[in-house]
Amino acid sequence: MAVPKRKTSRMQRRQRKAANRYEGVQPTYCPKCSAPLAPHRVCKACGYYENEQILNVEA
Repeated sequence: MAVPKRKTSRMQRRQRKAANRYEGVQPTYCPKCSAPLAPHRVCKACGYYENEQILNVEA
């Protein structure tokens, strides 16, 4: 029967279990137009990032 040679540390155990809890990147919503977008990215719908217009988007 296989027996572990050493005790598994708390950090090793937590890192192994953390992979099962990962849910991917959560979408955020633009404060100007409420379009879904990736975090820390310029909104493709209106061209705003942190209440500053970065891109000129034609409607």
